[in-house]
Amino acid sequence: MRFVLAIISFVLAVVLVGFGVAQRTFLAGPDSVMLSTSQTKSAPVTVIDGAALNAYKQLQTVRITGSSVISAAYGRTDDVIAWVGDTTYNHVTFDASKGTLESTLVSGTETTVPKIAGSDLWLKEYSATDKLRMRVNLPADVSVIAISNGVEAAPSGVSVQWPLDNSAPLSGPLLIAGAFFVLLGLAFLLWAFTHLRSSRGPRRTAQKPPKMPRLPRQPRYRPSKPKAIAAQKGRRATRQLMVAVPVLLVGSLTLAGCTASGIPSLTGGGATPTPTATSTDPASDTPVPAVTKSQVARIVQDVSDVTADADDRFSEKLLSSRMDGPALALRLANYSVRKKNDKLAGPVAIPAGAIGVTLPQQSATWPRTVFTVVQEDKTVAPLALVLVQQDPRSNYKVEYATSLVPDVPLPEVASAAVGAAPVSPDFKLLQMEPGLVAKSYADLLTKATKSKSYNAFEAKGDPLRVAIGAAAKAKLKKNFPKTGTVAFTTTAGKATVVALSTVNSGAIVAVDINETEAAKPKQTGATINVKGAVRALIGKAKSKTGVTTVYNDQLLFYVPSVNDSGKIVLLGFSSGLVSAKEFKK
Repeated sequence: MRFVLAIISFVLAVVLVGFGVAQRTFLAGPDSVMLSTSQTKSAPVTVIDGAALNAYKQLQTVRITGSSVISAAYGRTDDVIAWVGDTTYNHVTFDASKGTLESTLVSGTETTVPKIAGSDLWLKEYSATDKLRMRVNLPADVSVIAISNGVEAAPSGVSVQWPLDNSAPLSGPLLIAGAFFVLLGLAFLLWAFTHLRSSRGPRRTAQKPPKMPRLPRQPRYRPSKPKAIAAQKGRRATRQLMVAVPVLLVGSLTLAGCTASGIPSLTGGGATPTPTATSTDPASDTPVPAVTKSQVARIVQDVSDVTADADDRFSEKLLSSRMDGPALALRLANYSVRKKNDKLAGPVAIPAGAIGVTLPQQSATWPRTVFTVVQEDKTVAPLALVLVQQDPRSNYKVEYATSLVPDVPLPEVASAAVGAAPVSPDFKLLQMEPGLVAKSYADLLTKATKSKSYNAFEAKGDPLRVAIGAAAKAKLKKNFPKTGTVAFTTTAGKATVVALSTVNSGAIVAVDINETEAAKPKQTGATINVKGAVRALIGKAKSKTGVTTVYNDQLLFYVPSVNDSGKIVLLGFSSGLVSAKEFKK
């Protein structure tokens, strides 16, 4: 019986190990699935839809061929389609009924596109010659765009490959169970041999009984057919059994050695892959942030590099590619000054340091706005940037660059993954409409306590009010030489008002104001002495007719909601000379 149990254990071990190994070999399904399509109609752009990329829920390996030069990128589907605009393009989608990729020509009025490299819309870019391979893991709302050079036909061949999970979760337990039965069979076998040996030991003999008389010999019966040979007994039979058992053990242990790397399904790992059902419905109407925080970091890095290069070369064209509005005007004025006197200080550098607060606008349309704070040197005040993208094919440009006021905290804002709703200039649920902030603050700087807006703005922690306010202007007039006169005018600037909502229903508002200073001689023969940047711009140290100078102030405010008892707070500012002219005779 013990030998029988050992044999049964070995047989079970062979079955279990064999089935476990089979799961990892011929019962295992394919380890990947690939779909491909080829465009038969020429178009300058190919768009691989995010839904097609997610036909199977795994990493995607995208291969693009059919062009000697290939430029590709991926971004949110809405942004990709907006960038394509009215251009004819090939749209690669997934046909769930057929289980294939399909390419459809979408006709447009344009037949060329600009280069896609360097666009702020993309999450990542690629370039290659002849063929491009990229391994990505993109959600369904992100698509791939590919072109050749924007004029010639886009790459014609597209294939997408997904890895499949063909692991066998049960192969591990089966192999472990097989190994257990091998050990159990060895235990039964050892028990059987031990019992067999002990049963053949020496025995105590009893007294022999008396011999009985021998009976006469009976005739032997001889059957016509040979008898079946009886099974052998004794040591020889045991040796034959021992030969059979090791053969069985060797087979079992050999199979048990082929262990699986995973723990898989009883019939293998998905021999028939099933595509994932993807929705073709339009995206939700919920606004999404214009950019991700990683995009902002890349944009700021490029802005820093471009402005540094432009500052060295005094290049207006280069600077205009990354700046606009008051930020551009202030920097260009500095270029004009330093061209005539290179010993004068340059503009404040745009740092490429750590990105702090990042607040992108929630929008699927254009223009789009992003507010962010960067700081590279802890000894210098952080710089708040307001960047605006006018259309899908334009890059973000710095409209406002303001140094934050020390010890004035920023209001609480949503995370970069959520973004902020834009606030219109005439929004009335704030303590002051954003469109009126610049005019009101300019009036405050001119009239001080006599201004109707005096109590609307927080005086504590406002260094600009001290530097250029009514008291400072009165002091300058008093100390001005008696031979001349000076007059000051402060007005709201003409730059676009930018406002983004905060968590507590307030708004961060960026505006600008202009300060005009007109100095004239009062007596015949008197002159107005000028120096520094003004002297560089007008080209002389003295003027007989007088000089008018304009300074621009970029201002960043926090405007509370109507339900908040706080006042409007100045968060940051940047000031500089933008023009200087001599009065005509």
